[in-house]
Amino acid sequence: MRKIILFILFISFSAYSQANRFTGTWSNENCKDCSKKYILKITMAQSNNKIYGTAEVISDNAELNSGIMEVTGNVYVLGEKAQITMKSPKGSSAGATLYVNEDVIQFNKSGGSDLVPKEVILKKLYE
Repeated sequence: MRKIILFILFISFSAYSQANRFTGTWSNENCKDCSKKYILKITMAQSNNKIYGTAEVISDNAELNSGIMEVTGNVYVLGEKAQITMKSPKGSSAGATLYVNEDVIQFNKSGGSDLVPKEVILKKLYE
């Protein structure tokens, strides 16, 4: 009986960890309470515990535009937190921690150059 319970528990953890919760296009452009000085848009694909994609900061102010950045990262074990690195075409980079909850990501910059904002809430635009 214990073996069956452990087996079922193992299957439920395996199924949970395989959910690719970070996959999709995320942006703050539909945020009603945010300042619209910039729009951060990230398109990511998650494969198990790896993340790959692109990001871009778009603004009316030319100094805030980043160009298309390369995104790489890792997802933590339970799949709700990820650590990413964004590299610009000019060679500068920035790191960030992402926390996902349903169709919202909390983006917290963890270091690097001023390519991206320090904190922002991103909503899922499409898969």
